[in-house]
Amino acid sequence: MKQWGVRTRLALLVAAALAATSLVALSGAARAGAAGPTYYVSVGDSYSVGYQPGVGATTGYAGYVTKKTHLTLANFGCGGATTTSIIDTVGCPDVLPHTAGAHLYPTTTQAAAAEAFLTAHRGHIGLITVSIGGNDVTACAAQASPIPCVTTAVTSIDQNVTTLATGLRAAAGAKVPIIGLTYPDVLLGAYVYPAQPATASRMALASQSVVAFKSLINPALAKAYGAAGGAFVDVTAATGAYTPLTTTVTVAPYGTIPRAVARVCSLTWFCAVGNIHATSAGYALIGKLVTARYATLRRG
Repeated sequence: MKQWGVRTRLALLVAAALAATSLVALSGAARAGAAGPTYYVSVGDSYSVGYQPGVGATTGYAGYVTKKTHLTLANFGCGGATTTSIIDTVGCPDVLPHTAGAHLYPTTTQAAAAEAFLTAHRGHIGLITVSIGGNDVTACAAQASPIPCVTTAVTSIDQNVTTLATGLRAAAGAKVPIIGLTYPDVLLGAYVYPAQPATASRMALASQSVVAFKSLINPALAKAYGAAGGAFVDVTAATGAYTPLTTTVTVAPYGTIPRAVARVCSLTWFCAVGNIHATSAGYALIGKLVTARYATLRRG
């Protein structure tokens, strides 16, 4: 009886050891599955995919943010998107090849696709950025009086971006940072493009564009993102657009021009070829602004 008891105890000890080993292995696998990647979701228009003329999609600011934050990029951006199309248009009519982290959505809208991704990966989302609204107002530049046109467009921007940001928040959860962006004021480049010296009408357009961003577009965007508990980065201000146009510098090949114009010439393609998109330097600056705000939000 004594010998049988020892054997029994030994068998029980072995079984317990094996069970513990299995539990450790399962626990490790569970932890590995639970960890997985943490995603950075980029939503919006051609700025969100880093478009540059003659090149197409580049790493843009999303690539910069991905590198600095070590998050995994999921990019839903679509060239030409407006605050209406991002919510209502199925698919992306202007898919830009080579978009880093691209996610296609041929049977649904960009907003719905992004929300579905956020819901499916809830708990694994580190950051969401949104660049939208620029294409809503580009046609206003051709108007004799741009401000009334922008004022009308801003009503839709406010409503649509609030809807978009609220949907992203609901899908991602309360704690995920959402950072909404605006744009450099490229129309300041009208001082030097398409030729010099600038005409009175082009100088007036440049001046009114500053008013449009500072007093109409950017306040509407800030309000919309704020309604969803999101942050707002004023790229227009950060790229020097609000510097008084009476403050000048001398820059080749343009000569003496407003400092704000010189700044937008170095950060976008407008002064060189009349294109509204950022240069590599411009996208890098936007990326720095995003990562700085992201760091602040994480500390908070």
